[in-house]
Amino acid sequence: MHAYLNHVPAVVLRLDRNPFHHGTLGAVRSLGRKGVEVHAVVEAGGGPMGRSRYLRAVHPGPAGGLDPEAPEALLECLTGVSERIGRPAVLIAMDDLSAIAVSRVAPMLRERFRIPHQPDNLPARVADKAELSRLCARWDVPHPETVIPASGAEAAEAAWRLGLPVIAKWSRPWLLPAGADGLRSTMLVHTTAEARRLYERSAEAGSRLLLQRFLPAGPDTDWFFHGAFARGGRPLLAGSGRKELSWPVRTGLTAVGRWLPDPVVEEAGLRLAERLGYQGILDLDFRRDELGCFRLVDFNPRPGAQFRLFADSAGLDVVQAMYLDLTGQQVPQPSGGPGRVFIAENYALLARVRGGSMPRRPAAVPADPAGPAGASASSGPGADQRPAPKRAPKRSAERGRVETAWFAADDLLPFLAMLGALLGRGAGKGVRALRGVPEQGRRTALAVVRAPRQRGRNQAPTGSGGADGAGGAGGAGGAGGSTGSAAPASRPVPPEASAEPDELVTR
Repeated sequence: MHAYLNHVPAVVLRLDRNPFHHGTLGAVRSLGRKGVEVHAVVEAGGGPMGRSRYLRAVHPGPAGGLDPEAPEALLECLTGVSERIGRPAVLIAMDDLSAIAVSRVAPMLRERFRIPHQPDNLPARVADKAELSRLCARWDVPHPETVIPASGAEAAEAAWRLGLPVIAKWSRPWLLPAGADGLRSTMLVHTTAEARRLYERSAEAGSRLLLQRFLPAGPDTDWFFHGAFARGGRPLLAGSGRKELSWPVRTGLTAVGRWLPDPVVEEAGLRLAERLGYQGILDLDFRRDELGCFRLVDFNPRPGAQFRLFADSAGLDVVQAMYLDLTGQQVPQPSGGPGRVFIAENYALLARVRGGSMPRRPAAVPADPAGPAGASASSGPGADQRPAPKRAPKRSAERGRVETAWFAADDLLPFLAMLGALLGRGAGKGVRALRGVPEQGRRTALAVVRAPRQRGRNQAPTGSGGADGAGGAGGAGGAGGSTGSAAPASRPVPPEASAEPDELVTR
């Protein structure tokens, strides 16, 4: 595999302080193996990723962290990194906060970095859960029914009307204060009292509260779409996959995923990118409801941590495709890929121990769109129109190569560092357990690892929707409004009973 031309350096940026973010390591290895000089702007030392042989240097992020609404500190930080490198470099943001902050200072960095053109604060708009709900309604992309309450009373009434439990989200999770007790970007709410209390903390959270109909998790329900796009939303490389194991179980990130082409998921991702005129890398999350409808639940304006799942037989992935496009090189036509499996070893181990493997069930068969069958990846800088999504391959094609997040025979030190840290954490937790934990602590720990009870799963659908939101397209919403399919008729708010301990699952 030849090195890329020009040898333009690359800077991988991650402002989220997560030393176990395997996606950052994946980007370092992906470009480094092609002969690119790779730098990283992360927390001090870089964690296990900082041990990679493919990393030229680790640069500290903004001193004291970054205020998302005042990214001047990032401008100063990246200017210093550029001066140390000594020549222009490709800049790749690996988390939402980084993508949003970079877009706000991009005009002042154009001479130092090659950055995707994303006007009008686009990353912040698509990462905003309230704005995403409106985009889905405008462009007829199915989305869970969503309510944006304007008062605590409205929050309580909406939670009861949507059907408890409901999903609670903060529209701009990157504004959540660090270490805020009880505030998570996404939570499962079981009582109207919880919904009311959350709304009353909106000022502390820094953004609006959204309540969404709960879509039960299960085998074959969680899907994702990754893509790299040139100007105007033209696809360079794109593909869809299924989350087969997650951590925390059924609610968290991909511990085990498989590249499986699905025409509905791919068409939704390609259509959104085209209409937004999106340039850059994106990661979309979908949940399939009980009627087989894929509903978009998250839009991440950066690579997903499992982006290396979508690497073809030559190793081409979305990070490499973006690098080639930004340096004026041609993106090769991808060959092979569907059926590959991605495993994040640390999270897969935890998920297997705590939740076991999720049983599979036959997938609902989507309607085949017109067009030829083939692989899912779409590519070609010379294409003048968006390729149509392709049909999924036969089951025999699902047997693909396994990509591990940490272990690599040519780069062992990050894996060993991760393993040492994981065992150290496990030993520490074991010591604390031997010393004894208060009863309430045990109940809370038990709650975190148990899956939520899927109430109403066996109930008949109501109106145009279904139990727990199965069916119906998304709709527009605003303050005090709702989005998605028509909701059941409003019912009296019941007594605000406490949630059972095993249902207090947060994400």
